[in-house]
Amino acid sequence: MIDWSPDPYIVLLTGTGILIALVAWLPLALRRLPISLPIVCIAIGGLLFGTRYTGIDPSPSAHPYVTERLTEFVVIIALMGAGLKIDRVFSLKQWGMAWRLLLVTMPLSILAIIGVAHWVLGFGAVAALLLAASLAPTDPVLAADVQVGGPTEGGEDTVRFALTSEAGLNDGFAFPFVHLAIAISLASTTGQDWFLEWVTYNVIWEIVAGMGCGWLIGRLFGWLTFKMPGDTLAKTGDGLIAIAATFISYGVSELVHCYGFFAVFVTALTLRSAHRNHEFQRDMHDITEQVERIAMMVLLIAFGGSLVTGLPAPIGWAQVLAAVLILFVVRPITGLIGMIGAPATQGEKLTIAFFGIRGVGSFYYLAYGLNHGQFENADQLWTILSLVVIMSVVMHGLTVTPVMRWLDRSQGRDLDKDGVPPPGLQGPADS
Repeated sequence: MIDWSPDPYIVLLTGTGILIALVAWLPLALRRLPISLPIVCIAIGGLLFGTRYTGIDPSPSAHPYVTERLTEFVVIIALMGAGLKIDRVFSLKQWGMAWRLLLVTMPLSILAIIGVAHWVLGFGAVAALLLAASLAPTDPVLAADVQVGGPTEGGEDTVRFALTSEAGLNDGFAFPFVHLAIAISLASTTGQDWFLEWVTYNVIWEIVAGMGCGWLIGRLFGWLTFKMPGDTLAKTGDGLIAIAATFISYGVSELVHCYGFFAVFVTALTLRSAHRNHEFQRDMHDITEQVERIAMMVLLIAFGGSLVTGLPAPIGWAQVLAAVLILFVVRPITGLIGMIGAPATQGEKLTIAFFGIRGVGSFYYLAYGLNHGQFENADQLWTILSLVVIMSVVMHGLTVTPVMRWLDRSQGRDLDKDGVPPPGLQGPADS
């Protein structure tokens, strides 16, 4: 008798092939539609896990350590890609919009989300702080449609540059607040003094050392790739060099106990500055984008499955109200406050304030916090975070194409023959 039962390995192989084909085709198919790739991935996950039970619980709450590592991987790849695609030379003045969003908008967002978590959801101060630190930073993974285009594609408009640079930097800036929540949660049981260690180690050392580590490794890879006598790495034509730089930068920074997210993004910026217009920059960016897209789709399919198999805690009016406040009130208002006096039009400010996309990075921070601290309400934290992310994916995914198309048209930027705005500015660059 022929055994027609499927071999799990063959099923996995076939599914992987389908996923890779979708990775290549979906962005092209969706570029003319008011719908984003993350929405499609979540829908696929919902259908996959909803139509036939697989025997696997894909929810992040059921696999917190796996969630931490997988989301960590996707985020560092996205940070390398974000750093490589930015054409604008790094400087305090040229990056003014990024500093406003990091130093004003994000702290205000954390304070506001703490208030929402406490007064609307009834969370204690420590759990509210962890939720706020997880949801305050914008996501570098799911924000591809509002980021700048690839290296040397043209100038960078204010909106796309602001959102790309913010997503690249604020993951590192959020980490001290996550560690603050962890330190307070552990001190509540041990009684140890935590403040001095948090300030000197988690804030000063890990930020400064992370940036320094990223710069040194970026300089090293810049020399090896473009300036080394003889055969440079650029001559290989193999964009996997960017993946190597990502892993080494993150690994070394973690070995010396500093913020790897900072290190990877700074490595990318430094590597890009080593030879800003070299065609190999595009090769490195393209491979990071492909790896990021595959990993992102796997995660979002699992997330879509977790939505149909059941969240760890019930959703009531309080959770819905909190999610609405976080997305429709907290981010827009704090974003506009941060941009008071900024050199941007009102339309640009509104667009930047609105597209505070939450996603993979938020899952990483919550998983990290729960894995390293002692928090109550873990199920409620996973549920409200999942609700905010799915609402963000749907809301921003449905609006990104028409809003960015309107913005490009209103500012006289070129559209392609089908009327689709390309990623990044195709007209004169900002100063």
